[in-house]
This record gives sequence, structure tokens and C-alpha cells, in this order.
Amino acid sequence: MERNSKLLKKLMLAMMVAMGVVISPILRIEGMCPMSSVINITCAVFFGPWYALLCAVCIGIIRMFLMGIPPLALTGAVFGAFLAGFLYRISKNTLIFAVLGEVIGTGIIGAVVSSPIMTYFWGKKGLSLMFYIPLFFTATIIGGTIAFIFLGTLSKNGMLIKIQKDLGVKVYDKSTDTDKQPIANKTQC
Repeated sequence: MERNSKLLKKLMLAMMVAMGVVISPILRIEGMCPMSSVINITCAVFFGPWYALLCAVCIGIIRMFLMGIPPLALTGAVFGAFLAGFLYRISKNTLIFAVLGEVIGTGIIGAVVSSPIMTYFWGKKGLSLMFYIPLFFTATIIGGTIAFIFLGTLSKNGMLIKIQKDLGVKVYDKSTDTDKQPIANKTQC
């Protein structure tokens, strides 16, 4: 069973990377990629922080090489992906904390890191933090809202917990447990 879980996890991760590359051009302008936030949050909730970070790095690298996207593809995504998964796990699977992690990680930290990278390494002159923070923050709010609605729907019909259990990640099932004690799968992410 654990071997199937590992294979499923790898296949789902590959599918998330592919989806992230394909849907990232939707609503995209430089510094604003809300669909990236949807993938970051979804991946963070499905897998946890480390797999979400890996997914964001893979998507960023592919987008940079195939689509000519500047390093914003990496600097804007990696902090939010990891923080979304981290806050989601420490909050015992509360969706709004995954969204909050993405907003803080990408909308603020990613924007702050992106400004000097774009100035010194990419040659974009005259762009300050006040250029990137509003764009990144707005993109994470849009993407976070979409992800929250999508994952909330999966949670309401029980599919989110089923997906997480099938992937072998730690699950806290709040809907069926009256004591609010964690129901954890043996395999943890």
C-alpha cells in the first residue's frame, strides 16, 4: 500500500507541475500570476510544504526556460508554496491558513526578494518594492480565493481527506471527530 502511495504522490506531483506550467499564462502580467497561487496552495494542501516547494521550483524553472519568464517565476512562488504548506500543517489542516501562507510568502516575502533580483541580476532599473508588492499581493488574493473555493468544495464533499489519505499525508479530519483529536495516517509528509 505504501508503495502505491509513493507512486501516486509522484504522479500527482508531476500532474501539478504540468498544470502549473499550462495554466500559469492565464491572467498573467509581469509580477502578477494568480494561477500560480492556485497551484501553490492546492499542492501545499495535498502534499505539505516540502512537496509544494519542489513543485514551485519545478514550475518556475520550466516557465523560465520554455516561456522566457524572468526569475520572478521562482522568487515569487517558492516562499508562498512552502509557507502555505507549513501554516496549513501547523494549523491542523485549516484552509484559510494555507491561503494566508501564500499571501505572506508570495505577496510580501516573494515581492521583497524579487525587487533586488530583478534590479541587479535582470537589469530592470527604476522598479522599487512598491512596484512588486501590490502586484504580488493582488495576485495571491485572487489565486488564494480561487484555491480556497476549490479546496473548500473538495473538503465539503469529503474528497480532500480522501486525496490526502491516498497520498499518504497527515490528515486531521475535523468533520468526523468530536474530540478534535487528530486522525493521522501512518505515513507522514
